[in-house]
Amino acid sequence: MDGGRPPVPDIVVPRGVTPFFLPRRPVRGRLVRLGPLADALLTRHGAHPVVTALTGQALALAAALSTALKFQGSFSLQAKGDGPVKLLLADCTDTGALRGYALTNTERLDAMLAIDPAPNAGMLLGKGFLAFTVDPGTGGERHQGIVQIIGASLADMALHYFDTSEQLNCFARLACDRTVEGWRATAFVLEKIAGAGGIDPAMSQSAQEEEWRTATILATTLTDAELLNDNLEPERLLYRLFHSGGVAVDRARALSFGCRCSRARLAGILEGFSGDDLDHMAIEGYIVMTCEFCNYDFRFPREGTRGTGA
Repeated sequence: MDGGRPPVPDIVVPRGVTPFFLPRRPVRGRLVRLGPLADALLTRHGAHPVVTALTGQALALAAALSTALKFQGSFSLQAKGDGPVKLLLADCTDTGALRGYALTNTERLDAMLAIDPAPNAGMLLGKGFLAFTVDPGTGGERHQGIVQIIGASLADMALHYFDTSEQLNCFARLACDRTVEGWRATAFVLEKIAGAGGIDPAMSQSAQEEEWRTATILATTLTDAELLNDNLEPERLLYRLFHSGGVAVDRARALSFGCRCSRARLAGILEGFSGDDLDHMAIEGYIVMTCEFCNYDFRFPREGTRGTGA
């Protein structure tokens, strides 16, 4: 039997998420930069670059949305469609442990790339649904919101969800690309605060709408190069963007490599199968179970693996 799984990267990005707000204006947001964590997560899978980029965007978006919530457990983003990317999944725990993967039909992807070498997220996912789930773990009730996949980009799809399901005014910008330092992924999210404290009490509703419009217009000027640049400090980037009216930064949140698979957990799953089922699973005397998140094969010898019928 394996002595254990090989160590996964022990990577923590102390300033993975930078929350910020515009003082006395109805705008707050989060800047997510995965830094070297993106490369560690994405290079464990031998996916085509267009799929890798989409997965990186999903990871950054999951980190951005999860850190806007107060919860214990995990927050997940799942997109399931009839396109070449059959399933896109990313999740982040309340402590910032991040993981994700994509399942791809390689033949359909190759056929699409032969026609369009740079398909967008809508083309890759096709028709289907997008779900956001908060799972508090054992004993807690899961909360889930589901909408139809609508939009050319993953950011468009997320905004459609917030517009239809949460009635929130949001702005989202996602980017993921391979740089000279390796894969990098980022998310920039703005949220309009509705009548919350901290807004200038003398500001009219129309003035609040104008402040929100101005903030989103400024956000559209961001470039992927700025967002993905590890050497451009979050405070400096935010100051460049909002210096005319001021911007304040809250305490940063850490992100880490967060696959939660374990040999013990998978062994427990195998114990639920009958002896006959285990025999059918075995190949050359071993049962192999693969963690899709970290792309590691756990090998269990059939002899010594006990099931319900053993």
